[in-house]
Amino acid sequence: MTEVASAAKKPTHPQPTTDDLFVVDPSIRERRKTTVVVVVSRVLIVVATLTGWQLASGRLISEFWVSSPSAIASALSSFWTGGELGPAIQVTLIETALGFVVGAVTGILVGLIFGVSPIVARVLDPFLVGLNSIPRVALIPLFILWFGIGLETKVLFAATLVFFPVFMSTFAGARDVDRDLIDVIRVMGASRMATVRKVLVPSALVWVFAGLRMSIPFALIGAVIAEMFTADDGLGYLISISANQYDTAGAFAAIFVTTILGLLLTYAISFLETRTLRWRTAG
Repeated sequence: MTEVASAAKKPTHPQPTTDDLFVVDPSIRERRKTTVVVVVSRVLIVVATLTGWQLASGRLISEFWVSSPSAIASALSSFWTGGELGPAIQVTLIETALGFVVGAVTGILVGLIFGVSPIVARVLDPFLVGLNSIPRVALIPLFILWFGIGLETKVLFAATLVFFPVFMSTFAGARDVDRDLIDVIRVMGASRMATVRKVLVPSALVWVFAGLRMSIPFALIGAVIAEMFTADDGLGYLISISANQYDTAGAFAAIFVTTILGLLLTYAISFLETRTLRWRTAG
């Protein structure tokens, strides 16, 4: 009974609070403080830019040339209520996604082949350098001639912009793999395909995602540029038709939506990278 009584008298320790955690690890408080500073700074930059733009438009620079944030907001509202903006975003996103997938998959595969086989890389390197030197816009008339003005032209043009950043990043990642590790696993009896799957691909993933982050805006740019030449829908078409009608606010409104889409797509790739490479963070 005495032991039970003494155990009951022992003080219970309260659960650690957030403040206690900060005492243990002050870096958490510092990271949160830095995040707040970054977010507030970004908001202030946007507010200051829009305010200065609104004040300068019509006073320092003619609104015909630069429009104004209020006119752009009005044009966005007009596009939305008129039923033009939603379908345009949908069309552009479909073309961007398809072009990104085609260009990224092709770039990853070719980059891995170059990384696995130095002979293939030496033979084909000048040809890829030559193809990369071609101005992409010059391909649009050829694509129209070959594939018409349908979805194929927009997807393939976007894919040409995506392919080379992904290929170069993948190739660099494949060459950066520890060759001693590859030799060890080959000595242990692993086949070439097993080596690629178990060693080469995981080691190159960081480089691959760097290329994907870099190229996702290119896919959007490619889709929009192709729409300006070949389409009667999409954000590129809205930009083109607004510019042809000297509607500066409408053109800026479509460009603004395109910019927001580019940011969202880039953040989506970054989120996918964080989820996929969780093992690297844990290690």
